[in-house]
Amino acid sequence: MLNFLLWCILFVLCWPIALLALVAYPFVWLILLPFRLLGVAVGAVLDLVWTLITLPARLLKAA
Repeated sequence: MLNFLLWCILFVLCWPIALLALVAYPFVWLILLPFRLLGVAVGAVLDLVWTLITLPARLLKAA
């Protein structure tokens, strides 16, 4: 909602930039999508490594 309100303010102040932002947003999202997927994958790998490192301590704690 806040993004829409900011866009409306930008549209009132400078409509060409607001329309350019409206058209460019999907392309920017598509360009950034692989980096977002890479971030999810790296986060998952780091969680797996952390789980493997702390596994012996958790096994000893449970026994």
